[in-house]
Amino acid sequence: MTAEVPARAGQIAARLSALFQRDVEIVERLNDARRRLRGANDRLWAGLPPGALGLVYDGAARVGAGESAVAQRMAVALEAGGRRRAETVVLEALQQTHWAIHSAFCEFQSASEQRRQLAVDVGELSRQLVDELTASGWSERAARQADVHELAGALR
Repeated sequence: MTAEVPARAGQIAARLSALFQRDVEIVERLNDARRRLRGANDRLWAGLPPGALGLVYDGAARVGAGESAVAQRMAVALEAGGRRRAETVVLEALQQTHWAIHSAFCEFQSASEQRRQLAVDVGELSRQLVDELTASGWSERAARQADVHELAGALR
């Protein structure tokens, strides 16, 4: 720091520091939603051979180990209960996957919007912080490069 930290600047810095922590939490939610989306998509199609849906209709296609969860459930249902059971199992698996994707997508959208709003708040507070610091004698450059966590700690 190049000069004294005015109390108001320290308060703004503390608010910014808290917003940065909030951003970390939102990013964790975004990453979790992304993982859930990828996982649901993988359960749906990973390793599903082009003719696998033929299992439901004619039983001719075979699904091997390592195929998608939908394809594996389809094969097991065909062997255990025939075509009707396979159709039911496939529809249940698709419905579960649909809702998993829907839920993760909604969470991703919500977290993205919260992060957008947070960015607006950070921008406004950053401008206020720079104004406070320059008004107390800091250079514009020093004010822009100031570590908000360090400034917030100067209040303590």
